Amino acid sequence: MDKATMTETIIAQKLAKGLSWETMGTDLGMSPVWLTSACLGMNSAPKEKAAAIAEYLGLGSDVATALEAYPTKIWDQAVPTDPLIYRLYEIVGVYGETLKEVIQEKFGDGIMSAIDFSMEVDKIEDPKGDRVLLTLNGKFLPYKSW
Repeated sequence: MDKATMTETIIAQKLAKGLSWETMGTDLGMSPVWLTSACLGMNSAPKEKAAAIAEYLGLGSDVATALEAYPTKIWDQAVPTDPLIYRLYEIVGVYGETLKEVIQEKFGDGIMSAIDFSMEVDKIEDPKGDRVLLTLNGKFLPYKSW
């Protein structure tokens, strides 16, 4: 089973069972953000986590094997038209240089890892309209001089 078929199978079963990513993450003891990414095919799952996800959803070993497979991390390079995803592109477009300047002023010349990385998505209730809190937590990797 390839990653695309795996994702379709997982999402169909998730919907059939009336589950949310948050519920699945809590029940499985996994980050809902990481779990979602793995189920959407953008991360590989260690064998024990892949088996737990497949078993939880009542899916076969072919899904577990696909969850374990190393993904090709590529996406459509065109600017997305989905409003939520587009706004994230817009944020990086508007604030990317600012973030780069501030991070490098604090840490030096380097980058934030997307490998040694975690992310949280939280909801902050507000009477003026609920707020989205994204926390990106990546290890700083300095550039080497030689």
